[in-house]
Amino acid sequence: ISCGAPQNSSPMACDAEISDFLNTFLQDFPAPLNPESPLPWRFSGATLSREELEGELAELAMGFLSSRNAPLPLAAALTHEAISQMLQADLSEFRKLPKQEEEEGKDNEEMEATGTSEISLSLADTTEVARSFFNQLWKVSSQWQKQVPVTARTPQKEWVVSIHAIRNARRRMEDRHVFLPAFNLLFGLSDSVDRAYFAVFDGHGGVDAARYAAVHVHVNAARQPKLLTDPAEALKEAFQHTDEMFLWKAKRERLQSGTTGVCALIAGTNLHVAWLGDSQVFLVQQGQLIKLMEPHRPDQPEEWERIQRLGGFVTFLDCWRVNAALAVSRAIGDIFQKPYVSGDADSTSRELTGSEDYLLLACDGFFDFVHLDEIASLVHSHLVKQEGDGAHVAEELVAVARDRGSSDNITVMVVFLRDPRELLESGVQGPGNSQADVRSQDLSAGLSNPQTDTPQRN
Repeated sequence: ISCGAPQNSSPMACDAEISDFLNTFLQDFPAPLNPESPLPWRFSGATLSREELEGELAELAMGFLSSRNAPLPLAAALTHEAISQMLQADLSEFRKLPKQEEEEGKDNEEMEATGTSEISLSLADTTEVARSFFNQLWKVSSQWQKQVPVTARTPQKEWVVSIHAIRNARRRMEDRHVFLPAFNLLFGLSDSVDRAYFAVFDGHGGVDAARYAAVHVHVNAARQPKLLTDPAEALKEAFQHTDEMFLWKAKRERLQSGTTGVCALIAGTNLHVAWLGDSQVFLVQQGQLIKLMEPHRPDQPEEWERIQRLGGFVTFLDCWRVNAALAVSRAIGDIFQKPYVSGDADSTSRELTGSEDYLLLACDGFFDFVHLDEIASLVHSHLVKQEGDGAHVAEELVAVARDRGSSDNITVMVVFLRDPRELLESGVQGPGNSQADVRSQDLSAGLSNPQTDTPQRN
């Protein structure tokens, strides 16, 4: 898909859109669901832990409301309120039966023996959890039909974001991505700092880990106490905690998949980035590509040494691999390659000055086939052809990688930090510039020189 945020909105237009949606929604669902009613949307799995509940409910509600074209700020605010009320309720009725809990306890003992933390209170019958939640969503919608809170009616910062993802020649699509401009509304953050979250996850060995990361990393970040004081560290800890949660799920459900990932949180005038593995994010400022990170690969000296210290090895089998198996050295999941494949993310921050053009997040299916020096020229050429419309630039970038031989899943996300029409009018990276003029440069602050030092790692 390719998508872009709307260009025009006003308080009156927002109020009318919200009112129309709530009226239509409650006409279609005039009463709570009864025990025989079919569910309008379902969880993807059969069991949940208490700690997974918030992320899975948010995914359930946002997917359902988006399918009904709910205004994004309203969808996020409704979801937050319904989840808050659900989590305050007595959840004991959804617990597993005693026999199932006993079996769960055995699994927990095994997990403790392998050094994986226990996540308590497993839930059964996700159908009934979903039914109860939809009734909570109906209740909140009914209340808001009479009086919508001011926060849900306040126009939000608009973003122009182009996203395109393809399965390509692979048998399955194992990539996932997240575009969450209403971060504050979804998590009930009421301070004056605007926040937006963007992420790309590149799964391997199945889609379970990538989907899990796409559902839980931002939720875990929002719940980190450091989010307000040290957002980069909060993102880093969110990756690690999501890895711990998924390992418990993988043990319980016999899953073997893993995922690399990169996420960016724009909080006010600051950009915070965290990553595991070889999915990457770059910043383009006035036509120049700025390196924000060093991807984790097995052949990097530091990664090689870390793996060997733990008793593993790195060897070349068509590419450098950990224990002759995985071509990534850090990832969420990969339960049988822990601790050699680490869940310890890196992070960095950078202040935004207002002169930045856009962020580009993508998986290795893109970066392995498109040279960094080409990116700004390719984006500029697209804007010229489309007369400043950036909605489909990600689609063109994906096509370039595919046409050059990439057979992998490919996901590209371009987050414009300035109006793409303004970029075109300003002549940044104009037709007269050659590819050689687009220089990749390390950050002077926030990221150390990879030749002499390493990024922040605590």
